[in-house]
Amino acid sequence: MSAAAETLTIVLAQMTQVVGDLAANADAMRAVRARHGGADLILYPELQLIGYPPEDLVLKPALAARAAAILTELAAETADGGPAMLVGSVERVENADGSASLYNIVALLDGGRIAATRRKHELPNYGTFDEKRVFVPGPLPDVVEWRGVKLGLPICEDGWLPTVCRHLGAQGAELLISVNGSPYEIDKDDRRLTQVFRSRVAETTLPLIFLNRIGGQDELVFDGCSFVLNDDGATAHRLTDWEAEERVTRWTNNGDGRWVCEAGAIAEWDEHPADIYHAMVVALRDYVTRNRFPGVVLGLSGGIDSAICAAIAADALGPDKVWCVMLPSRFTSEASLGDAAGCAAMIGCRLDTIAIAPAVDAFDAMLSGSFADRDVDTTEENVQSRIRGVTLMALSNKFGPMLLTTGNKSEMSVGYATIYGDMAGGYNPLKDAYKMTVFAVAKWRNANVPRLSRNPVAPVMPDTIITKPPSAELRPDQKDEDSLPPYADLDRMLHMLVEEEASVDDVVAKYGFDRDAVARIERLLMLAEYKRRQAPPGVKLSTRNFGRDRRYPITHGFRTG
Repeated sequence: MSAAAETLTIVLAQMTQVVGDLAANADAMRAVRARHGGADLILYPELQLIGYPPEDLVLKPALAARAAAILTELAAETADGGPAMLVGSVERVENADGSASLYNIVALLDGGRIAATRRKHELPNYGTFDEKRVFVPGPLPDVVEWRGVKLGLPICEDGWLPTVCRHLGAQGAELLISVNGSPYEIDKDDRRLTQVFRSRVAETTLPLIFLNRIGGQDELVFDGCSFVLNDDGATAHRLTDWEAEERVTRWTNNGDGRWVCEAGAIAEWDEHPADIYHAMVVALRDYVTRNRFPGVVLGLSGGIDSAICAAIAADALGPDKVWCVMLPSRFTSEASLGDAAGCAAMIGCRLDTIAIAPAVDAFDAMLSGSFADRDVDTTEENVQSRIRGVTLMALSNKFGPMLLTTGNKSEMSVGYATIYGDMAGGYNPLKDAYKMTVFAVAKWRNANVPRLSRNPVAPVMPDTIITKPPSAELRPDQKDEDSLPPYADLDRMLHMLVEEEASVDDVVAKYGFDRDAVARIERLLMLAEYKRRQAPPGVKLSTRNFGRDRRYPITHGFRTG
């Protein structure tokens, strides 16, 4: 294409990555390029070559060296006259003092060489992000002149803040291309489009491409939701959420350097709570498959948390890879036995029953001497939970499926969970879902088949599971609300205390709750930190999930109530 080109074909490769598997990531990029030989440029998400987020893995010199070698190979392949490639990777620079600096970069590969590289300037260091831990910020990036077009290449956070894009606009950029690794959070898809990147367009009067990745990576999940904005802020393209897509966009230069994108498909993005459900499905699917588990096993109690986890697992993996186990005690009701059986039958997964009474009796006998002068209390309840955990872990060890835990965020917030009992396992789909969110998701799933489901059936649980009062069934006639406020109230308290970092007085002022009740919940929240440190990973859904976002000391004495 000559310097006076009037049209461009740019492909947005919204795709997943495997952190650390550089060869597989490179081959996936090659496959995209092979499918679009007539394009001018193919775009890939942030750090596509090494995977995102790499965390401290990127500090290994061998990883950076391998990335540099593969990037050179990919560049050489562009000598065939086909599309150029914009590839995210890392760059390691040896300093004179013997130290090394690592940069998050994009590289423009064209004509058989690395035609240009640009380093990320704005390094996010909040919430889930700690890029300042591993990367050095690059300078304000210059525009890249490519085939007669002046490209501005803000990398992820460079586009979320105004400085870099304004600088590129002042340098004469004609088109902004922002490659991202932007994890899912509730309402984030709309915030990216309407609040953040439309603002960059308004500030620069330049068209903009936002490209994001998809797929799960440990506790993060990426929803895609890529888009193209013309210089008037109008949306020219919206890619689907949660799924890989290769969107071909066609651009025309009107002669004065103003590029306009031809209108394309505008995908509909998930509304609530379908977006939450898909986040849990995609995250679990990729966690299980990439860690090479043959499936999952979980305790199915007849309650709503385990029922929705079984449904999520069947949607993510297929019902043949979901093994449910009912572990009744003498406190388990006939209703729970029936609900668990009904749920497993509706999902179509295996259900076994292993009674824990023999083990409970054995522990009672073992501890009778030590406990002789003590009344029965929560200790005996927790022994039941731990027996269930040991039993499920034995099945996992013997047969290979990963054990799912099923506690929700409300319970994990206040410590209403048994460490080494129902907290035992490898992954928790509900870790960042409050109890009222669980109710909403269960109702939605009973009435809908998710677009990405590998188990297209509905409903997936008896209505009685959703409507009955929640209970751990560890003592006669036990109800969760014997120990906790009603979940609708508890979740309001917790949302303010966790997501908003509010004080007890703030919560009381907003909702009128009894102050002592709120202070008690704050106290439980703080005391349960030691449990949460030992909890399995689970997908981030909110702005303040436990572990990656909210990082509290275990030992401290501060309270607001």
